[in-house]
Amino acid sequence: MTTRDACDAGFERRIIARMVIDRSLRSAVRFVCIANLGYFFVEFGVALAISSVALFADSIDFLEDASVNFLILLALGWSMLARARVGMVLAALLLIPGLATLWMAWNKFLSPVPPEAVSLSLTALGAMAVNFVCSLVLARHREHGGSLAKAAFLSARNDVIANAAIIVAGGLTAYFSSVWPDLITGIGIAALNAGAAREVWEAARSEHREASA
Repeated sequence: MTTRDACDAGFERRIIARMVIDRSLRSAVRFVCIANLGYFFVEFGVALAISSVALFADSIDFLEDASVNFLILLALGWSMLARARVGMVLAALLLIPGLATLWMAWNKFLSPVPPEAVSLSLTALGAMAVNFVCSLVLARHREHGGSLAKAAFLSARNDVIANAAIIVAGGLTAYFSSVWPDLITGIGIAALNAGAAREVWEAARSEHREASA
């Protein structure tokens, strides 16, 4: 085999490997999109029923995650430069749940009635299970799919942490019969999403520089 043949064979193998990775990533993102959209309706309904800031914020986060993963599905076949631009848009989208949380927290502060603790914790437990599965599905793609895959993984990972905090808040709400655990947890979720938005923005900017070079 000549040097040129070896180079051609190596190039073909890289192309095939890239196609396999993209196909696998597409399947993973599709699953995560459907799972997030499905649980959004569950958590949003419970949040309104028991007037929980933390669950409301987390339900909006589920809807945002579904939207993020849908955008990723659309952008997977695009160029690196286009993906980087979508990554910047996703960084902005990651801030939306935080803003929704602050709005809900203000309304809760004006009407400080604690949410029903058992429903709060059980709903958060279900959300944590959904997000944990999604984070496992996306974990192996976070280093290969650029800022888009990183955005999806970081969002799912952060949601697991947020759900665990909501479960704890449910326990504290039951013990103290106070609105503050729910309020503080909701604001913490907002801060967590702001950190994820910064990481995705930095990754997208790096990709944009590389693609533009």
